[in-house]
Amino acid sequence: MSEMAMSLTALAGFVVGALAVLFYRNQIEASNRAATAGDQETGALPQGVASVLAVLPSSAVVLDAHDRVLRASSAARAFGLVKGDRLMAAELLALARQVRRDGEIRESEIDVAGHKFGQEITNFAVRVAPLGSHGQVLVLAEDQTERRRVEAVRRDFVANVSHELKTPVGALSLLAETIQDAADDPEAVTRFAGRMQHEAARLTYLVQDLITLSRIQGAEPIPTPGQVSIDESIHDAIDHCNTRAIAKDITLVTGGTEGLRIWGDDELLVTALRNLIDNAVAYSPEHTRVVVSVRPAGDSVEISVSDQGIGIPEESLERIFERFFRVDAARSRATGGTGLGLAIVKHVAAAHAGEVSVWSKEGSGSTFTLRLPAFGGTAVVVPPPNTLEAAK
Repeated sequence: MSEMAMSLTALAGFVVGALAVLFYRNQIEASNRAATAGDQETGALPQGVASVLAVLPSSAVVLDAHDRVLRASSAARAFGLVKGDRLMAAELLALARQVRRDGEIRESEIDVAGHKFGQEITNFAVRVAPLGSHGQVLVLAEDQTERRRVEAVRRDFVANVSHELKTPVGALSLLAETIQDAADDPEAVTRFAGRMQHEAARLTYLVQDLITLSRIQGAEPIPTPGQVSIDESIHDAIDHCNTRAIAKDITLVTGGTEGLRIWGDDELLVTALRNLIDNAVAYSPEHTRVVVSVRPAGDSVEISVSDQGIGIPEESLERIFERFFRVDAARSRATGGTGLGLAIVKHVAAAHAGEVSVWSKEGSGSTFTLRLPAFGGTAVVVPPPNTLEAAK
């Protein structure tokens, strides 16, 4: 009997222990359910999540179990991803629901109608992940529109450079073979040698323009700026362009206010002016004139180059400063243009913290205007040195 009593006592102890464990587990589960219900009612985020979201540069959105927005960064609202408590991008919402179902992190790219800075389409790299165990989902969206645009520009630039270099190099190779075959014909040799000189010059101009553009295209500040005389820069630029102008009987005229100065780089300014004047001469008919004028404009100096040429179609005005863009590609190549001149002008203006604009009408000519910061912050006429000595 004693053994049976001991067995019953042990069995009773086991049952009591098991009931105690079950009771304790039920209490914990009930407590967790109550906490979960409270979190869902108040829309609380897991501890520390709000602080992390506040410092993220990406657009960040946290959704609850019912697809309501619990938290959204200012960037997410600025881009139009969130309005009120709703996620507006249908593709993101579908991804969030998939992540909530299977708990797997997903990455994708989406395009959203632009709501920021006038963009038509904004491209996002998105990452969607589960957050906690209550059905909350974290959505991160990184704007990569500008990066994709830069990559596209880089691809186009490489393709255009390859094409532009291939043309003169191929022509030189062909002309060299032709001269070799025509070694017994002095007239043919002379004619083809002239063509080779033309193609070699075109190749030289292209390489020089590429070097200049690569040096300034980052729109970085000029490393060693100084006081630049507008009059001297215009004089140097006209000297570079006189030969082409004389060949077409085009008169280069200067006018406006003399003695103005800017703060910048004289070599870059001469390069920009030379490109504008060369462009005006190339697209102007014979027996016309090109006018280079200067005027003060408050804290800036405006330098305008006007021609009586063929003008630019209105639909091309927005693209005229793009690399290798040509309104008339056949005419540009015939005149030896590289398609980089106006792009260089744009970047020279940006390097001086200035800008360049264009007015044009087909059949009436064009006017390109460089607006650059004046030396000393105000456009003031500085008398030439000989005038100052005479005044003494």
